[in-house]
Amino acid sequence: MAITMGYSFWDRWLWVSILLYALAGVCWLPVVWIQLRMRDLAVEAAKAGEPLPLAYFRLFRWWFALGWPAFGAVLVIFHLMIEKPFG
Repeated sequence: MAITMGYSFWDRWLWVSILLYALAGVCWLPVVWIQLRMRDLAVEAAKAGEPLPLAYFRLFRWWFALGWPAFGAVLVIFHLMIEKPFG
């Protein structure tokens, strides 16, 4: 779409955006597995009538930590797509 709009495929803002998309993807791929595992641990604990295991909280910390760079990358991508600060 950027090329259709007259931007060069080699514009730096476009490449930085692509790299940030990759960063967000690398952060969020493990998050999918983490969320599924956290769900399973919560279901098991609820069925057993026990508190959440320590593994749940360890996974939560990873989930939280991986969310920050992914969210930050999306904010920067949004800025780059609107402002296109460098060619």
